[in-house]
Amino acid sequence: MQRAKLHKLGAGLACLVLTCAAGAATPPAQPASAGGMLGFTASGAARQHQLEQRFNSMLSASEMRDWLKQLSSEPNQVGSPHDKANAEWMLAQFKQWGWDAHIETFDVLYPTPIKESVELVAPTTFKATLHEPPIKGDSTSYLSGALPPYNVYGADGDVTGELVYVNYGMPDDYKELARLGVSVKGKIVIVRYGGGWRGLKPELAYQHGAIGCLIYSDPRNDGYFTGDPYPKGPTRPPEGVQRGSVAKMQLYPGDPTTPGYGSVPGAKHLPLKDVKTILKIPVLPISYADATPLLEAMGGPVAPESWRGALPFTYHVGAGPAKVHMVVKSNWDLKPIYDVIAKLPGSSDAEQWVLRGNHHDGWVFGAFDPLAGTVAMLGEAKAMGALYKQGWRPKRTIVYASWDGEEPGLLGSTEWAETHAKELQKHAVLYVNSDTNGRGFLFAGGSHSLQHLVNQVAAGVTDPETQASVQRRLRAHLDVEAAKKDARPELKEVAKLAGASGDIPIEPLGSGSDYSAFLEHLGIATLNVGFGGEANQGGVYHSRYDDFEHFDRFGDPGFKYEVALAEVAGHIVLRTADAEVLPMRFGDFGTTLDRYVKQMHKEADNERKAAEAQHKLLAAGDYKLASDPLHPLAPPARLSNVPKVDFAPLDTAAKKLKESAQAYEKAYSVRAAKGLDIPASQLAEVNQLMGTLEQRLLDQQGLPGRPWYKNMIQAPGELTGYAPKTLPAVHEALDARDWARADKYAAVTATVLDNYRAQLDKLTALLQR
Repeated sequence: MQRAKLHKLGAGLACLVLTCAAGAATPPAQPASAGGMLGFTASGAARQHQLEQRFNSMLSASEMRDWLKQLSSEPNQVGSPHDKANAEWMLAQFKQWGWDAHIETFDVLYPTPIKESVELVAPTTFKATLHEPPIKGDSTSYLSGALPPYNVYGADGDVTGELVYVNYGMPDDYKELARLGVSVKGKIVIVRYGGGWRGLKPELAYQHGAIGCLIYSDPRNDGYFTGDPYPKGPTRPPEGVQRGSVAKMQLYPGDPTTPGYGSVPGAKHLPLKDVKTILKIPVLPISYADATPLLEAMGGPVAPESWRGALPFTYHVGAGPAKVHMVVKSNWDLKPIYDVIAKLPGSSDAEQWVLRGNHHDGWVFGAFDPLAGTVAMLGEAKAMGALYKQGWRPKRTIVYASWDGEEPGLLGSTEWAETHAKELQKHAVLYVNSDTNGRGFLFAGGSHSLQHLVNQVAAGVTDPETQASVQRRLRAHLDVEAAKKDARPELKEVAKLAGASGDIPIEPLGSGSDYSAFLEHLGIATLNVGFGGEANQGGVYHSRYDDFEHFDRFGDPGFKYEVALAEVAGHIVLRTADAEVLPMRFGDFGTTLDRYVKQMHKEADNERKAAEAQHKLLAAGDYKLASDPLHPLAPPARLSNVPKVDFAPLDTAAKKLKESAQAYEKAYSVRAAKGLDIPASQLAEVNQLMGTLEQRLLDQQGLPGRPWYKNMIQAPGELTGYAPKTLPAVHEALDARDWARADKYAAVTATVLDNYRAQLDKLTALLQR
């Protein structure tokens, strides 16, 4: 589901010599930092380096290539025979490699198309093909068994209406449309992919009165404007279509009919009329080949310059004279999904679990999304199984999961997490996720207490192209990007924080992949990692052309970044499983929280300045600049004054937490300097407190209007989709200019932080004892 994005990850401290599994020369060892390997004694770190070298030597790029070719050899969507076959094949592999493995099955609502039709009925006629034909030279694209392109969890419908073009279909686009005097009420909107999550496009269209929604891929975004189309190059061909879910996952992910509990066989499912995450209007994805006659037939005002794509005609916004008849009818059945769960039992700390996951279902063949991540995870599992057979025993239990049903809405991971919620909150100390993978730069996001762990690992993994560490390559890339004139302030800040040797901050997470249930619902420390930025796989994203041939040519030739991902994720898992003290550094969270609070103050100040500026214009009688776009000469609706929101409790909580985090770091450093000489019973309590600390960031009432999301530090935004919102309850209240709600949730968030700090202080006291 996740588009590969370049997250900011960073600098770290050294690891010993790493062996490149693809056969490249071994890079020289980097010097260890004064702090040493986080969570380990000096002797423990040396043993861990040796273990990681052995692990690396067992990773095989050619083996991962063979696995990808097999797993993507047939259509792999939920309900397909190959999806189940892949799960059963992986189960057999895990068992062969020495893991205790099984499949857990869930029954989920997964609608599939019965009938789809889009016809231009005026001023001319045209019937869209709604089909992706085979491509000469790509043998996989000729295979049968794929579902037609569609958007899952849109409504059924048979509607006819004039077309209105709404650019990306985001909130600001509707404001611009209003300035042009065009309404979408009773119309069918056509929007292009990009600019925001696809599920928001039909939802916002419905909120503005539209009766249907078409989403097309404009070549300016991922077609010939960006490079040669497939098969000559990697970008989207004219008939390529991006499928995808449009469920309202900003309310909750997972099976729409079992909100908050697992859809195990026999579970109670809500009737469709009571499901809140299914849309109210029909929606279909179409190719730019099918979109061209529809857009060419449109009249009305010429589209603003920023709305114009790369198709060879003038873009108009309508409404009409183009009129479209649209039909969507689906089979709303329950279908089984298959999660493969495998365990390596721990030894001294077996009650603590380290989780690792990647999904295995695709929209069609799914070579890039998700199987490029799956084969890296399988490489890790095989290597760990071999180490286990050779006598290595992790301190903590390791759990590997291959999720099903991610593409429709994070179904497999969410249902499994909801089913096992109590034991996960008791035992799980880390969840490491990946999804897509390709050539380029390492990205990472998640719990900020894991930032230093990621940085240390990144400093010890060699980039296949440059032979520098993946951390060093990323820092250089960030420096170049931050130096550009149009660089975002946030990017400049990240580059400045990283400096020449500091940790590059990892990003917060929103949604779009299988980490959501663990981080945002259960409060388990979480990371999402992968490589990207150079592969240009977006051109075949969620299409039938995302197959082995395309990935082998354009995604990661040589599969070197599959090995690199296995090293990064594998080392994170190994270190967390074997550390004396869980490898978390809470000062990084305190520092990052300080940035988030400053951003919150800045947003409140911006809202206040906007109101003051409008009021000055109104006082001067300048209605045009301050007005309602539909009525530029009439007095506009007056923006409310921004009262002084009481951020004092939140400011105080953040300040105290930062101080407590610094006290913890000092206490840990003293113990680390003495070889982590902590008695066994005390050490068990230390790790138990650390492993559950992330749960203190949850508020059991959840975010306003969407209680499934309980994490008060990071969550997907209501109007951002995949993109994260930090301090979400407060920030979204400010966005809505709901000052009372902002006031309330500033206090709620402060209480959450105080609870976190209280447990952190208890942890510090244990180390100081």
